Amino acid sequence: MDLFEYQARELFARHGVPVLDAYVVRDPAAAREAARRLGGRAVVKAQVKTGGRGKAGGVKLAADPQEAVDRAADILGMDIKGHRVGAVMLAEPAAIEAEFYVSYLLDRTRRTFLAIASSEGGVDIEEVAATRPQALATVPIDPQEGVTEDKAREIAAAAGLPPAAVPVLRALWRVFVAEDALLVEVNPLVRTADGRILALDGKVTLDDNARFRHPGHAGYDVADEGDPLEAAARAKNLNYVKLDGSVGIIGNGAGLVMSTLDVVAQCGAAPANFLDIGGGASATIMADGLGIVLGDPDVTAVFVNVFGGITACDAVADGIVQALARVELSKPLVVRLDGNNAELGRTILDAARHPLVRQLDTMDGAAAKAAELATAG
Repeated sequence: MDLFEYQARELFARHGVPVLDAYVVRDPAAAREAARRLGGRAVVKAQVKTGGRGKAGGVKLAADPQEAVDRAADILGMDIKGHRVGAVMLAEPAAIEAEFYVSYLLDRTRRTFLAIASSEGGVDIEEVAATRPQALATVPIDPQEGVTEDKAREIAAAAGLPPAAVPVLRALWRVFVAEDALLVEVNPLVRTADGRILALDGKVTLDDNARFRHPGHAGYDVADEGDPLEAAARAKNLNYVKLDGSVGIIGNGAGLVMSTLDVVAQCGAAPANFLDIGGGASATIMADGLGIVLGDPDVTAVFVNVFGGITACDAVADGIVQALARVELSKPLVVRLDGNNAELGRTILDAARHPLVRQLDTMDGAAAKAAELATAG
């Protein structure tokens, strides 16, 4: 689960990472009082779970409470990379002397943890990695040892961070471990004119598999922020990610869905989403998934790609029929069923005789048909 910046900052403060005062508002008028509490001047920041907010106009400096109201009104409701801004955070401004980058993450390839840090913060870290890789320090972390005083000093020295950053590096590691995070990132971590080290931004991804250990993490699910389809899918325990294309994708198994995305793209169309209904999907799950995908106004065609193993194709076909009884289908639906009970599944769909449902036997053929129909609009 990805957190909003203000949620990440709450975790930071809880574990001793220094942050400045900030307030979250969802109405422009409320920004006036928030700015007053901060002394008049404030940085107004869009709260969305994506990067590039500054370039998109989602971060503005307000010189006084009235300007804070105006800037909040400008930012609230913005669309930033497909994310609607439902809240802004007003933060105390800082007199920045230097900016740095720090992150801890799980390195699945090496089966360990990594610290990544740089003396060049405040910019896209991907750009730094591509153009000046020597400016990026990567330090493996022993899971048993963690970030000790010596390890924190090693990270700071490798990245060119000031010695004053060492306590903050240790505090960020406490966040990573105590909250069962997969990623803890600060960009920028800054040194102010008076010598303080502060986290001015925060990105945290929590491990959903560890939720049973953290009942409080449920409070970070904000239903009225972010993509509403992702929130609806999450409520139904579906693995759904909104993308930018027009072909809705449903499959059983993450590997199959990823392959389906690639094949659709090779056929000249862009996928509109990633939706994995799982290896043991029931008819109800299939119906829920189809309802989510059809609720996306950007979708002009849907491709259901199922290989029956644990999931029997007749159960998937039943789910499609149930969904069509509940949702008015106005977009073409291309279905490819193969594997366990595939013939029975195809018979069920044939019997439904829905004019917008097309069946094809191969993945490539079905992807090409879905791309063709999506392009036709």
